[in-house]
Amino acid sequence: RFDRKSLSRSSSSYRNGMIEFPSSPSLCSDSPDWKPLPGRCLSVLPDQEIIYMCPFSGAVKGKVLVTNYRLYFKSSDEAPVVLDVPLGVISRVEKMGGASSRGENSYGLDITCKDMRNLRFALKQEGHSRRGIFEMLFKYAFPLSHGLPLFAFVNQEKYAENGWIVYKAMEEFRRQGLPNNKWRITFINKSYELCDTYPTVLAVPFKCKEDDLRRVAAFRSRGRIPVLSWIHRENQAVIVRCSQPLVGMSGKRNKDDERYLDLIREANDTTKKLTIYDARPNVNAVANKATGGGYEGDEYLNAELVFLDIHNIHVMRESLKKLKDIVYPNVEESHWLSSLESTHWLEHIKVRAAR
Repeated sequence: RFDRKSLSRSSSSYRNGMIEFPSSPSLCSDSPDWKPLPGRCLSVLPDQEIIYMCPFSGAVKGKVLVTNYRLYFKSSDEAPVVLDVPLGVISRVEKMGGASSRGENSYGLDITCKDMRNLRFALKQEGHSRRGIFEMLFKYAFPLSHGLPLFAFVNQEKYAENGWIVYKAMEEFRRQGLPNNKWRITFINKSYELCDTYPTVLAVPFKCKEDDLRRVAAFRSRGRIPVLSWIHRENQAVIVRCSQPLVGMSGKRNKDDERYLDLIREANDTTKKLTIYDARPNVNAVANKATGGGYEGDEYLNAELVFLDIHNIHVMRESLKKLKDIVYPNVEESHWLSSLESTHWLEHIKVRAAR
């Protein structure tokens, strides 16, 4: 815990590569549920009235604290409203209103979070009262844009276990019964030379040689060859992941890639057909040919291609945002069905359920 003495500095100082700003102890000392993490750069705004525009309770007065890890707000009520927001959750910080804005609580900040929360804070218009919190939030919520390290690299918290070795690939493969007479383990990616976004230990069909893997990688986007993600212990059914083939507009083929997918099919004796699920809509997959990508065509024997019609992240995010807007903080029941239809959310999940 920070004590009152450590929080009452009269000037900023530089310590352990991190800046400590002038601070006020009142918010921390009144908040037994607030505990700073080791290595945190404490940045407390001077005592000033700030109003949280709570979607349920309305305008709530309180104090706010911002560090290089979190935003913490606590109201001054007997039953306080508390917000504890890690800065990594913040996706956008915007100013609300201006010096000439009229209307109660029309001047402040609008914070959009990745967990679907929208936080609004109102401040007094005199003396540019929001400048400090805006600059501090913008700086520490997006540290890389300001030449600062991510908080994970300055955090000095000690853990009982080394997180880098909690997951051990070989132990996980053995748990799934691998290797066996159908699948083998390869270390071809031990230096991340085959694929820089894949782990170093991979499970591939037993009959496939290392040189085959290199030729397949050359035909897959970013070298993401089909590799085993999960296997059923009894019937040996598998889930394999990969990226799109580099077919292009000319419809290029790769015999090694075609043979490799057939080896995956042969590794399961209970089926004669390999089902390839392409998460994209068909039209998007066709359009990707123009940039050198594409999808598996009829030349892949004993294989069936199914498009899941999942739109890109931007479309899905916008649809989810519209869904949130009609249910939070209030539901307008008189236009519920038309509002729900306008989000297109049911179209996305209905297709998924039908598959």
